[in-house]
Amino acid sequence: MAGRLTEFTEELRGEGVAIGTSELLDGLAALQLVDWNAPEQFRGALAATLAKSPEDRHVFDTVFDRFFFRATELAAIEEGITEHGDSAAGGDGEYTPDVDSDGLRRAIAEAIAAGDEAAMAELARLAIAAFGQAGVGTGVVGVDVQRIRRQLALRSEPQPEHPPDDPRAEGLPRDQLRRFEALLRAELERAQIERTGELPPARPLNDLARALPSGPLQDLAAVHRVTQQMKRKLKTQGQESRGRKRQTHVDMRRTMRASLAYGGVPVDLRMRPARPRRPEIFVLCDVSTSVTSSSVFFLSVMHALHDAFRKMRSFVFIERVAEVTEIFEKERDFQAVNKAIAQQSGVADISGYTDYGRVWTEFYDMVVEDLHPRSTVIVLGDARSNGRPPRADLFAAVTEKAGRTFWLNPEPYLYWNYGDSVIAQYAQYCDAHECWTVAHLERFVGALVSQTPGR
Repeated sequence: MAGRLTEFTEELRGEGVAIGTSELLDGLAALQLVDWNAPEQFRGALAATLAKSPEDRHVFDTVFDRFFFRATELAAIEEGITEHGDSAAGGDGEYTPDVDSDGLRRAIAEAIAAGDEAAMAELARLAIAAFGQAGVGTGVVGVDVQRIRRQLALRSEPQPEHPPDDPRAEGLPRDQLRRFEALLRAELERAQIERTGELPPARPLNDLARALPSGPLQDLAAVHRVTQQMKRKLKTQGQESRGRKRQTHVDMRRTMRASLAYGGVPVDLRMRPARPRRPEIFVLCDVSTSVTSSSVFFLSVMHALHDAFRKMRSFVFIERVAEVTEIFEKERDFQAVNKAIAQQSGVADISGYTDYGRVWTEFYDMVVEDLHPRSTVIVLGDARSNGRPPRADLFAAVTEKAGRTFWLNPEPYLYWNYGDSVIAQYAQYCDAHECWTVAHLERFVGALVSQTPGR
């Protein structure tokens, strides 16, 4: 355990948590005073000695779950340990008929209300076995978690139809519900690792959490500065001088007025000033739960773009797409824009998970008549289809009509095309860029310089 704890503290240091030798020794001493079979006591002892602030505790919890989960699963792979008869694959197993579904739901609700971590972990495995019916699971962890939660009818709102002694009658604690979802996700991921025989890439969670603007106002000025650069690049690109005759036209009214000084002879030709057409910008932003940490950043980008461009149409999407251009035009305060989009967009109506196929179908019908070679389409999303048809053919039709199309992905390259990510199907029709910090946004603007006019 001393060696494992040293590796754990190294990961914490890599995520920005300052840990010295004294904290490491305190952690080892604290572990001698708690029961290692009690997960919360084990976690709490380490957190009390290694995390010095609320921010450090947040990083600690994230790294703790990731480190010990991966260490356990790696050992299972190396030793060839499997769970025979386990249906935690979220769809590969068979329904367990001898499980009392109503009793299971109540037992889970009681464990959640009591905050019993060990009981929730055991009941999460049983819930997956009971509700992971063959042919129903999508194979996408996030979708299967929500499907099982809906079948369990777990909600934080009061459910008066249950008896008074049932904890569901008054509603379940929201934080404990999230913890139970995390346990469901861990069990589904464990089954997925067992099927594939390999661990998924270790995502730099701390970098993602701290690089994005959690409070948009602190980085909104930087985003506006970068967006002004983007405006200049998009406005001047493709407007190279091609000669006086091709860029200017005779202004007949001004020429005829000038000819009065010469007896009506048009000696002095007056030319119309060359005014390049302003580019039309179409921006689509994913606001689903999979990009929750990025949505604030992306919405701040859209807010800045509306300040920079007068001719711009904005859309948000999850399962369906909705135009929010008027919201940005009416509301100039970022917080008001964010709240209005959440209340008025209505982009989730079934599962709450992104359906890119449906989005591209609706978006194409909405803008097909307005797209032209001077149009620029910018997509802000992670390209995770949740097992649904991506309809790359419709996206290709959009890019064919638009002059330029860019895709800004909030995930690191490490996670592109992993799991349900279909970014490769879209990247062949557009220019895809990693973008989850202001620095990435600056690099994207720099890349616009090298783009040739048109597709």
